[in-house]
Amino acid sequence: MRCFAVLLLSLSVLSCIDVRQNKLENLLEQWMDYEVKFPVTSIFTIQGRDTVDFYMSGDYKIVTYIDTIGCTSCKLRLSDWKIFMNVVDSIKGDSVKFLYYFAPKKNREVYSVLRTEKFVYPVCIDEKDSLNILNKFPSEMEYQTFLLDRDNKIIAIGNPIHNSKIKNLYLKIIQGKEFTQMNEYTGLMTEVSIDYTSLSLGNFDWEKEQKAVFTLKNTGNKLLVIDAVSTSCGCTSVDYSKEPIRPGNSISLNVTYKADHPEHFDKTITVYCNAASSPIVLQITGTAR
Repeated sequence: MRCFAVLLLSLSVLSCIDVRQNKLENLLEQWMDYEVKFPVTSIFTIQGRDTVDFYMSGDYKIVTYIDTIGCTSCKLRLSDWKIFMNVVDSIKGDSVKFLYYFAPKKNREVYSVLRTEKFVYPVCIDEKDSLNILNKFPSEMEYQTFLLDRDNKIIAIGNPIHNSKIKNLYLKIIQGKEFTQMNEYTGLMTEVSIDYTSLSLGNFDWEKEQKAVFTLKNTGNKLLVIDAVSTSCGCTSVDYSKEPIRPGNSISLNVTYKADHPEHFDKTITVYCNAASSPIVLQITGTAR
């Protein structure tokens, strides 16, 4: 029950939008303390080549399910997972297991990413999508990663790679620390306005880099501090000033998109800050030909 309250607090402060809040609360009610079911046989391999004996027992488990529909490397973000695993290992050693279940449409593409990233941790290439069929996970990718206890019950939900606040929450729970507040700027909240939240980049040559700029204005009476900016794809990057923004001033988020191949795309940029509307979700769309 304590973990339910912890996660509810951590996610509730992320948005003041009633619809989103209700959705989060319903999701938490459904999934907290749910015991994740695993297939009777889960074959773990190293880069799709060597089958390994992988023992799933541990004080905690971090399970991430990825369907790999769309930009495979963007969804996997294996280099970020390697960094996070090293951090967890330095805290708890081998008592935290990472369970990677990938349900690809094209195995060869996943194997290519695993080898390119030199990812040598065991993964399960779940060709029949067995884990998802057993559990019927939420459809949104951000809610397809879970922190489990030793009984495989969910005690936290969210992707620590895509959301720095969830990462901190996972680390606190793993270390056994009491959770106090998700937003260190409580009491120093401000307001922001945005010129627009969605931009179309139109049609363009897929080999040519594209730029877009979003402008956030601090319309409140406190300093605006941006905690983090995350993107839904590794092909999208954001450059911005890390300095606090004074009331009445603005900050530009300079977005760069570089397609890996021709595609119609719909990418999101999520801004975490000390504003009541945080996280602020921005969008770029277009067609790389």
